[in-house]
Amino acid sequence: MSKQNRLLEILQSSLKLGLTSFGGPVAHLAYFKEEYIDRRKWLNEKLYADIIALCQFLPGPASSQVGIAIGMMRGGLLGGLISWLGFTLPSVIILVLFALFYQNFQLGETTWIASLKVVAVAVVAHAVLGLGKKLAPDRPRMAIALAAALVMLLFPSAWVQIGIILVAALIGYVWFRKGQQPSLTTFSVSITKKQGIFSLLILACLLAGLPLLAQAVSNTYIQIADTFFRVGSIVFGGGHVVLPLLEQEIVPTGFLTSSEFLAGYGMAQAVPGPLFTFSSYVGTMMEGVLGALVATIAIFLPSFLLIIGALPFLSELRKKTAFQGILVGVNASVVGILLAALYDPVFTSAILSSAHFALAAVLFALMQFWKIPAWAIVLIGVIGGEILFRLI
Repeated sequence: MSKQNRLLEILQSSLKLGLTSFGGPVAHLAYFKEEYIDRRKWLNEKLYADIIALCQFLPGPASSQVGIAIGMMRGGLLGGLISWLGFTLPSVIILVLFALFYQNFQLGETTWIASLKVVAVAVVAHAVLGLGKKLAPDRPRMAIALAAALVMLLFPSAWVQIGIILVAALIGYVWFRKGQQPSLTTFSVSITKKQGIFSLLILACLLAGLPLLAQAVSNTYIQIADTFFRVGSIVFGGGHVVLPLLEQEIVPTGFLTSSEFLAGYGMAQAVPGPLFTFSSYVGTMMEGVLGALVATIAIFLPSFLLIIGALPFLSELRKKTAFQGILVGVNASVVGILLAALYDPVFTSAILSSAHFALAAVLFALMQFWKIPAWAIVLIGVIGGEILFRLI
């Protein structure tokens, strides 16, 4: 396959995901698995799990970073950029338009939004079951997964999640570092270690330099770039965590009122794609479309720099049994974290009646036993939900 055709393939698949991936960061990983592993066979589940584990260690939107990493492995730096554009652009456009017309655009808790939440339950449940079979197939790893789920359910917090991953990494290092070397699928990425180190240096310079520049130059766009780049660099735990952090940065300073912020918050929950595109709404409210462009690029740029910095070292690290032991522990904990997220917030926010549960069960069965793809499940869920909720 020529490089041009490969890039077009990346754009087609990522754009489809950007239009159909409802349900937040956890659901996105499930949609990615269905598209990139089950359907297109671009990588196997072990490599996919290792990429997820790597991104869990990094600040920023984990699902977007996973998509960027897969795009880079498939088509280099340009492939990563195209993968991000396809996945991100649909929700950016929606949220920019909503910001421009939000006073006259009332969405509400409509039937199709409720149906999309139910779809997310089926998609995440399917992913948790599939990943659990691969990443927690024995008692020790299942124990790690269950412990991670228990802690996350009892003490839900982004910092607790980071702690779980670190503890699981330590357990994996102690328990599994001398395990048998697994059969690994090799992969190549057209990024050198020098480029990776240079990317991390750029990240450090921007983190240190943008605040100084914002203080020295009275320019709103530089202030936007500084705020969103800083938030994108320090957020652990994904898109749900970035929203309260942005509120602390934006509302007290008077850039947006609390009601304006909450209007965008509600809309961000209802669109497909990454929750970090909420920055597009805030940027538009602050300084129009150009403000949206600056805010969106600034909040996602750290993710690009971190992935470029990490990917060149992943292939070599995967060959070391000690690092494999760490990944075994982390991957098992990720199953538990996904299991906890399946209940809260995915299940608790979507399953409000027996009709919701019935629809979720049907959609799950269609994915699990009839192998219906995720994008079709979205359509079936919305149409079926509309019919079902009108009948009852």
